[in-house]
This record gives sequence, C-alpha cells and structure tokens, in this order.
Amino acid sequence: MNNQSSSIERTPLKTSALLLKFLGSMNLAITLLVALSVSSIIGTVLQQNQPYTDYIIKFGPFWFEVFKQIGLYDVYSSSWFLFILFFLVLSTSTCIYRNAPNMLREMREYRQTIQLKTLENYSNSHTWELSQSTTDAKHVAESLFKHNGFSSRLKEGDSNTLVAGMKGGGSRLGYLLTHLAIVFICIGGLIDGNAILKAREMLGQIVPETRNIPASEVPKISHLGLNNLSFRGSVSVPEGSRTDVLFINYKDGYLVQGLPFSVEVKDFRIEHYDSGQPKSFESDLLIHDDRLEKPLEQTISVNYPLIYDGYSIYQASFSDGGSELEFLTWPLKGVNEESKKIKIRVGDDLPMTLFNESWILEMSNFRLFNINPSDDPSKKFKNDGPSVQFKMRNKTGEAKEFVNYMVPVERDGAYYYLSGVRSSPAEEFRYLYIPMDDAGSINRFMKYLHALNDKEVLQKIAAKQNFSGSSLPSNDAAKLNEAMIRLAGLFAENGMEGVIKQVEESVPQDKREEVTELYVRVLQQMLGAVYVEVLMDEGVDVSLGVDEGKAAFFDAASAAIGAIGRYGSPVYFQLSSFVHKQASGLQIAKAPGKNLVYPGCAMLILGVFLMFYAPQQRLWVWLEPTDDGVKFVLAGHAIRNKMDFEQQYEKIQAQFDRVLTS
Repeated sequence: MNNQSSSIERTPLKTSALLLKFLGSMNLAITLLVALSVSSIIGTVLQQNQPYTDYIIKFGPFWFEVFKQIGLYDVYSSSWFLFILFFLVLSTSTCIYRNAPNMLREMREYRQTIQLKTLENYSNSHTWELSQSTTDAKHVAESLFKHNGFSSRLKEGDSNTLVAGMKGGGSRLGYLLTHLAIVFICIGGLIDGNAILKAREMLGQIVPETRNIPASEVPKISHLGLNNLSFRGSVSVPEGSRTDVLFINYKDGYLVQGLPFSVEVKDFRIEHYDSGQPKSFESDLLIHDDRLEKPLEQTISVNYPLIYDGYSIYQASFSDGGSELEFLTWPLKGVNEESKKIKIRVGDDLPMTLFNESWILEMSNFRLFNINPSDDPSKKFKNDGPSVQFKMRNKTGEAKEFVNYMVPVERDGAYYYLSGVRSSPAEEFRYLYIPMDDAGSINRFMKYLHALNDKEVLQKIAAKQNFSGSSLPSNDAAKLNEAMIRLAGLFAENGMEGVIKQVEESVPQDKREEVTELYVRVLQQMLGAVYVEVLMDEGVDVSLGVDEGKAAFFDAASAAIGAIGRYGSPVYFQLSSFVHKQASGLQIAKAPGKNLVYPGCAMLILGVFLMFYAPQQRLWVWLEPTDDGVKFVLAGHAIRNKMDFEQQYEKIQAQFDRVLTS
C-alpha cells in the first residue's frame, strides 16, 4: 500500500515534468516561429484593415468569405495569431525557467573539477616535461592567460595544481538575452494586437457598428473608453475643425475610440508635381488639452508624426473636407425644361423630386485634379481638371454612381463633357460623351435633346418632310407623320435599342430587316431635320447646308442621346463652381507594447552578438610534480567556432612553448 501510494503521489510530478519538457522543447519553439513567420509574410503581402468591399472586388464573394473566416484581413489581431504569440511566450518562458539557472551557473563556473585524462583527450592539448618549479610554471600560466584575455582561477590539489581559464562567459548570457527578447517582443505584440479588445468582444462588452452614421449617433456599445490600452485608428479632419474621437476598422464595421484631448487641423498644405500628382502634404495641428496651459502646435508630414502623451499622430492621407459645390441640373427628358441651380457640400445628401419621382443625391467626393495619360507624345500626363463623384438613389433604394468632369475633355480632336456611370464599385465607369458646342457649352445639345422630346416641334418638322413615296405600313399622311414622331420620341427615350425592340415586337420576322433599314433611314432624316431646326433657332445660316464641324457635332450628339436610356439619371449635373475645402487624414496610434518591443529588439541584437561573436572559450593548465621537475599540460575547449578556436589555441600554445622552453 505504501509503495502504491508513493507511486500515485509521484504521478502528477512526472506529468508536470513532461509538460515542462514539451513546452520548453526546441521543436515546439521552431514550429511556433515558423508559423509566426508565415503569418507575418501573409500580413505583409496582403494589405491589412481595408474596407471589406475592396477585398470582395479583389477575391470575389467565395474567397472573400473564406479569407474572412480565417482572419487574413487583420492577421496581427486575429485570434490564431495572438494564440501563437501567447504560446510562444509560454514556451520561451518555460525554456528560460528550465535552463537559466544552469546557464547562469555555467557563466561563473571555471570547471575546476576536470580530470587530467579528460584534458589529455582534448584535440587541443599539449604536454611539456619541465625542470622549473611548480610556482614558476603556475606564474607563467596565469600571466599568459591574462595576456590572451582569459580570466583564471587557481585550485590546489593534494598532488596537482589546476589553473582554469575562461573567456566569453557572456556567451551564455547571449542565450538568455535572445530568449528574453522573444518574450518581450511577443508580450508587446500581444498588448498591441488587440487581444484585450477581442476578449471584450467575446464577453459581449463591445459590438462593432456597421452603419454609416455620425460618431455622435453611434451607440455606447461600439465606443471604446480612454482606458483602452492599445489601438490604431484613423479620422479625417477638415481644415479649421477639431475632433476628440477616431475610428478603428474592426471586422465588417468600426469602433469609435475616444481621446483625452482634441486635435485641430489649423491648415493643410499639399504640393504637386508639374503633372498634378501629389508630391508632399503636411498639416499644422493644434492639440487642445485641459492639462496644457496653451494649445500645443506642431506641423506633421509623412514619416514625421506628432508624439504627445503616449499617442502618435501620423499624416496618413488627405481627402475632401466638405467642399461647397454648385451645379446646373439639366433635365434629360421633358420639353423646354430649364436648368436649375443647386448647392450641396461633399458628404451631404440632398432629397430631390424629379419628374414626379423621389431621388436622393449623395455627394461623395470632389477632386481638384484628374491626372491621366496624355495623347501628346511630348507629355506623359495631362490634367483633365476637377471632377465630382456622387450617387443617385431612387425610391426603391437602388443607386448608380456617377463621376462628372467640370471642363471639357478632348477626344479625337473634339471636346466633350464627360459623365461616367456604374452600378457597383466592382464595375468600370461607362462614359457618356456630351459634345461641346461652338460657345463651349452644352446648350445646343440640350436644345437638340429637348426638341426631340417636344411633340409640337416634331409635328411641325414631320409636316415638312416628304415620305409619301415610302413603303411604310400606312400611306396615310397623318399616320405617317405620327409614326415619325413616335420613332423620334422612342429614340430620344431609349436610343436605337428601343427602336430595334419596337420592330421586334410589332413586325413579323420575315420583314424585320427591311423595316429596320427603313426606320433607320427615316430616323436619320428626322434627327437631321430637328438638328437643322435647332441651328436655325440659334440664327445659323443653313441655306447652304452645315459645315463639317456642325455635322460632326450632330453625329456626336445623336450618339450621346442614343445612350441616355442607359444613363440611369433623369438629369445631368454640370458642375458650375466650387469652393474647395480639404481634410487631413490622420492616423492616431497608442502602442504601449513598443516599450517592450524596443528593449526586446536591443536585447535580441546584443544576445545574437554575444552568441556569435563572443563565444565561450576555456583553457586549463595542469601542473603535477615529477621526479625531474613538473608535468605541464595545456588544454583548450570551445563549444562554438571550433576552427577559429583551434587557430587561436595554436598561437597560445606557441606562446607557452617559447616561454617554457627558453
């Protein structure tokens, strides 16, 4: 019974010993370091903490969801990455616990219990038979040890004297420093890796906000207090404004982080290259804090942050700060609809009622410069001027995104007002080219478009046309005119696609080709007649026809009208004036873990240096009296860099040989 009890009591000790051995094993440490390295490569190659829409566009819905579940979009804060760090800390700490006492003891241990047989079996060993006294030989050994940088200890035995020397005792300290460095760096990574944030989320204390709402409306459960140890977030601050919060991208939403002070952007400046591309940008910041007698003022730029009270404020980007925009709204359907002026700021939404339908204009961005490749061989880039980006959302919530340029853009020798449209960010913009008239405006185009929507104008023009000899379905003049008017209206509303669709729905298949050709011929004549009527209203003399420029305008205008059916907005927004306001994109970080990471890096460098460039080396001199004098045995040993030590030993042996035999 007693033996069995002893066995049962020792079992937990054996289990704990096995656990310590496993945690402190080299294989586990290497496995964790490899996993950490692979994870870091992924986090470096794949840009982190971007909006989820960017990843959906890049990888597609399936792989986006797979990578999201794995946590690749925020590798350094993912649960599995933090688990690797934690386990590496545990493993390395166990290794230190198990081996540090022996290493520290070995640093001070001169191995004075070594035996003569062991010394003689070393490859670096030599024996002299001397006639000097033991005292003289001992003095030589101590002097040459000191001369070669070896500290020594003397041990007197019953029948022998041992002089033990050691150099590079700090090599073992290098092992301890490298292991401690790993612990420090990993703990710093855990502190700055949002481990506490994830724990709070698991406990239901925080929930990321996914709606695009002002910070003041974000619920408290999505707010982080001033006691949050570590974070990195961003905020866009317009010139002349201040903020005491920032936003942390978290999973598919964001969290609002409070600051114990407010940051004001006093002024934002940006320099451009000749091409118009950004060259450099900087912000004049004011830090408002009740603890300060007066606001702290400092200019920041890229790579030159403001450090205040443990917070690092970086110049990260720039954006529009709520520019004031004025538009002319040109109706794309209806009769004699005049343009109206509207004013809106970037970032605002404007409800509108257009043709008895509800719309919302969502102004998202203004760009002062648009740099594109130049068609001129002498210039690499060209600046296409200001543009605005916005969405038009209908009553069902469906939206199309638009980008409109303020100044005309040249294309094949002609100038056009460009308006791009797309249904989702995954698509490329498709452009509507509205030709510029002789006065540099779009007035002629709009008059032409409205004339095609004006039934009275079309009736007057149709009456002037002679189609009596045509083979339309009816030879009745009134019906013929009505068909022409419907055809022109159909084109103005839905383009050629609408005309072809009408033919497919109303004409037998065996006659569709013939009727389509006839419709196109009649439509071209009708469009030309309407265009001539517009020119005559402008006072243009068309008695001798139209010149080449006006003919080209007719072709471009007709092509643009044919595309309006796919445009997606009932009006065209022409930017007429603006007051540009910029915003500074700031990134604010609090990373107390760096106070451990930086010393850890220094310890790692020092530890590696001690291990590789200050290896531990040992020398022994065994002195044993003989009948003729003294037996002198010199031996040396090193764990690392044995070839270098062998060369050094040969030099030391030669020194001993010269002194002892002289």
